[in-house]
Amino acid sequence: MTIAAVRTPDDRFDDIPDFDFPVHYADNLPGYEGLRAAWIDTGPADAETTFLCMHGEPSWSFLYRKMIPHFTATGARVVCPDFFGFGRSDKPTELDSYTFDFHRNHILALVERLDLKNVTLVVQDWGGLIGLTLPVDDKFKPRLSRLIIMNTALGLGTGAGDGFNAWKEYALTTPVFDAGDIIARGTPQMTDAETGAYNAPYPDPSFQAGARKFPALVPVSPDMDGVETSKKAAAFWSGEWSGQSFMAIGGSDPVLGPPVMKMMHGLIKGCPEPLLIEEAGHFVQEWGDIVAPAALKSFGD
Repeated sequence: MTIAAVRTPDDRFDDIPDFDFPVHYADNLPGYEGLRAAWIDTGPADAETTFLCMHGEPSWSFLYRKMIPHFTATGARVVCPDFFGFGRSDKPTELDSYTFDFHRNHILALVERLDLKNVTLVVQDWGGLIGLTLPVDDKFKPRLSRLIIMNTALGLGTGAGDGFNAWKEYALTTPVFDAGDIIARGTPQMTDAETGAYNAPYPDPSFQAGARKFPALVPVSPDMDGVETSKKAAAFWSGEWSGQSFMAIGGSDPVLGPPVMKMMHGLIKGCPEPLLIEEAGHFVQEWGDIVAPAALKSFGD
């Protein structure tokens, strides 16, 4: 089945600040033939460790620009995919094209294509909602060795608060969806150029279906896609997981801040005391020059 999609012109990314990393593309991932997937892939292809960095809503791999250099300085490989609908990846134009499994299976297909091994999984927001479920798949589980987790959760079908419900409605209905402004609200240190970089993937509203739909896909009721997979993931992290973990919490996040992350901390077996950055908002990677070195120190890298 052909999925109607648009592709952001390459020149939209000509002036992205501090993000001069190699971009790779594939338009033949199994199940996604004809849709071009994009990802950053930097550092040695045969490195002993790979950092798989997964962004959320409404960001893209640009979010990791402050963390990537710290990771590559250890000799590691770093792979940062753009979900379909985001960044340099193609953007299906119909809201119904986007589902939990549409996004999850894309990442699994990419990991298998790249044959990533000894993976340090780095997640935040939807990067966690999807990324934390990857070990449920037996093809991914042996690849995983460590976890870096920032403001995120698992979609266990248990509901969401008024703040999230208002955000979901806003994303679907607001006449102007300004991704850069949304991210800058909780990240006051961002420059105009950085704010513009978050808007680069969206020349006009026809490119924004994925960004508008993501909040509505969060598994907040028992019958939603992703709930059963997320429950299996919760069982994995609480019972089976034995690798190293590092948690950083943006203390000023009103939706996925300390209360939610305290719950996630209790879920992840063996997770040490989190790094709390009181002034950090939802997009904790914007404090990446603090988070990445602290994570590496915790791991002994």
